[in-house]
Amino acid sequence: MSGHVHRDDFGARLGMWLFLVTEMVLFGGLFIGYSYMRYRYPAEFHHGGSELNATLGIINTLVLLTSSLTVVLAIVAVQRAEKKRALAFLGTTLGLGLVFLVIKGFEWSAKFHHGLYPNSHHLSTLPPGEQVFYGLYFTMTGLHGLHVIAGLSVLGVMFWWVATDRIRQDRYVHLENGGLYWHLVDVIWIFLLPLFYLAA
Repeated sequence: MSGHVHRDDFGARLGMWLFLVTEMVLFGGLFIGYSYMRYRYPAEFHHGGSELNATLGIINTLVLLTSSLTVVLAIVAVQRAEKKRALAFLGTTLGLGLVFLVIKGFEWSAKFHHGLYPNSHHLSTLPPGEQVFYGLYFTMTGLHGLHVIAGLSVLGVMFWWVATDRIRQDRYVHLENGGLYWHLVDVIWIFLLPLFYLAA
């Protein structure tokens, strides 16, 4: 009996792209909803955006962009059979993802401290347009945060697979797919930054 194991790398890549399309449809619908509500409540959205910390938003953007670079460098290192470099770059990506979540946690905690969270009494006293703004803010950034956590989980598995040689120079499609998912997470954030943090 042959020990050859068939791998369908094309199918794996196609499956990932189809999955990414469904994710883009999900966030695309939210972006359309945001656009409509901003058109309806321009002044309230402007004021809501002025209450967010644009500096933290920009820092988190730089963090995610850097993490996109390091995941690409990890893939290149695997292709060159440079295992230690691949692990170093993947570890850096994981660390940067955690930094993003920590910064986001500080930002959300500040909003909660000021009574700005879903169904809070203070939020209910704001004009309807600002309530919509913060509702979309928590929904969209929260959903994005869940995607960051999912991406970190996937990349954590990829780190282990590289360490145990399940991913190597001649077999790295899973790492490529994990990298694609991480790039999607970054692209979504690049859209969220101007919609919320630069809305003022």
